[in-house]
Amino acid sequence: MKLLRITAEGLPLFKEKLDLTFYAQQRITEEQKNILYPLFSNIYLNSATGFIGINASGKTSVLRVILLALELINNEPINHIETRDILGDAKEAKWNIYFFSEKTNEICRLETIITSQKSKSEGISYSIVSESLWTKGVAEVITRKAMLDFESREPLIVRSGREDFLSDDVSIMIARNKKMKEHMHIVNLLKYTNENVLPLLEEIPVEVITFLDPTIERLHFDENDNKTLIHLKFKGKEEILLNNPVELNNYLSSGTVKGMITFTLAQEILQSGGYIVVDEVENHFNKEIVTTLMRFFMDSRLNKNGGTFIFSTHYPELLDEYDRNDSIYITRNCNGITVENLTNILKRNDIKKSDAYQSGFLEGTTPTYEAYMQLKKSIAASLE
Repeated sequence: MKLLRITAEGLPLFKEKLDLTFYAQQRITEEQKNILYPLFSNIYLNSATGFIGINASGKTSVLRVILLALELINNEPINHIETRDILGDAKEAKWNIYFFSEKTNEICRLETIITSQKSKSEGISYSIVSESLWTKGVAEVITRKAMLDFESREPLIVRSGREDFLSDDVSIMIARNKKMKEHMHIVNLLKYTNENVLPLLEEIPVEVITFLDPTIERLHFDENDNKTLIHLKFKGKEEILLNNPVELNNYLSSGTVKGMITFTLAQEILQSGGYIVVDEVENHFNKEIVTTLMRFFMDSRLNKNGGTFIFSTHYPELLDEYDRNDSIYITRNCNGITVENLTNILKRNDIKKSDAYQSGFLEGTTPTYEAYMQLKKSIAASLE
């Protein structure tokens, strides 16, 4: 399954209806086809989608929405999804998730209405009050604009309340996915934004280790009698034996540890054609490491299965890695989070995006002058 679009209404943190599109909306040149993933006809997916904004602009919240949508159509019970708290205490959150099924060659729309209940013993829990699934064959898609239009169609499946076997927080997608044998590989790296502990992996590719730290000769995990022994050897040094992955932080930089996690899992996503979601991708990384990761996903020779890299960043320079504007979103927070696609602001691709961002031309992308002056006066006053 490939995500095409998400709309969400009724989320407490958001000022208005959230609308995110993951397929290419702008005109596609022959050269740009090398950085996109072809679905069918003239429909292509953006292989890397970035969200950029100042601190507290809502970037992480948007990623949490995307992860919840992915997990929902991947059969995960809502009350087991890590990012479910993005629903808050919503009385009625209306989701529409559009996706392409590679198994059936269909465009699908899932409409799910979720409500919250609060109890003293369990806190907030969520349940689905109504749900419908529509489908259409790709042969019926004439234009990109009409691709996601299902208004004149009857739903294929409607949640009736008579599904005794179905938990009230599990989507009707579970029946469809079981029948079609469809499942997505989803990697959520939000918990590694500020905390880096290497999970026990079978093997970290030597090429990944050398790219991140060429002084490391070997890193190997041994499992014996339910105990883990970590072998770490630097070039020209004696081998170091460790019992706990946390101890690696005493010998390796945070960037090296995070890089091992991110690049190893990114390689899995490139193989499976799934999704990897990274918050504040530049944390502990220099710019070249981040751009390398982006380029891997935007290289059609490497990304043959349509793996998708979704991330947030504070680095405006990363925007210049894109030849297109439709895979970049600007987040703002003024009495509620709003998200705007860069194509709605910059109509041309040849304008340097980082300059437009840093200059304040995009509005709400730099701290206000008034806030700067107040901070300056406060510091000056404290020094008197």
